[in-house]
Amino acid sequence: MGLTYSTATLSAEPAKKAPAFQPPAVADIPNNEFGKIVREGEKIFTNTSKYASAFVGNQLNCASCHLDAGRKPNSAPMWAAYVVYPAYRSKNGHVNTLAERLDGCFRFSMNGKAPDAGDPVMTALQTYMFWLASNAPTGVKLEGQGYPKLPAPAQKADYVRGQAVYANNCALCHGAEGQGQKSASGHWAFPPLWGPESFNWGAGMHQLGNAAGFIKANMPLGQGGMLSNQQAWDVAYYMNAHERPQDPRFKESVAATRKAFHDDDDSLYGLTINGTLLGSKSVPSGGKIR
Repeated sequence: MGLTYSTATLSAEPAKKAPAFQPPAVADIPNNEFGKIVREGEKIFTNTSKYASAFVGNQLNCASCHLDAGRKPNSAPMWAAYVVYPAYRSKNGHVNTLAERLDGCFRFSMNGKAPDAGDPVMTALQTYMFWLASNAPTGVKLEGQGYPKLPAPAQKADYVRGQAVYANNCALCHGAEGQGQKSASGHWAFPPLWGPESFNWGAGMHQLGNAAGFIKANMPLGQGGMLSNQQAWDVAYYMNAHERPQDPRFKESVAATRKAFHDDDDSLYGLTINGTLLGSKSVPSGGKIR
């Protein structure tokens, strides 16, 4: 007996890919009390070290890692993050609300402390994220969420190769020593990548996979995709093979802290690189608000 096929099966076309989500334009922020808080949230997001200074211990802003004021796909955009919380996170082993996720950003990436749940800063940031996600489906991982997941490098990530990539592609903006660069007005135009003014050892960007994915998609600024996967892994390794503020979860010793929070190949914390045990010379966490 021969096989039979329906006309529908034979003529079916591949499903078209849904268009990428587009957040609303700034011009669409409503001119009312709600819009006032959206604008406040955007202001805090783009200049966090000024407008949320009580909670920021370094010189970074939310927009340092979430580019284009949290709009740019593949740089952990806020419209994609808003719709997937509450969510379980292995980092702290329980379901996190959006507010708790923001707590972690302040504590680790901003090397500071979390605002209270009802603080106006927290309200404004969540309102801004909500507005960016206007009309986005809830509970769906949208295209461009987070940072891209790169395949494992063909060669193990390497400090020396990464140093060369950094010198040729990154140092002009971020400084030869990763110190960042300020504008004439004193605002950080390019954030510090290591050292006391950067993110601490608990931040997601210290993980090689996150850093490599972000770099591949977005760096050099305005030229995302220019570096090969191998170059992205190598320069992520180089960036994260430098000291930065201590992990605020520090437990008695570097070894104990690595065992508790960093015991995998994605973290260089607690490893000896170029004669330095990373984490052993870190300045205390908390920075300027310590």
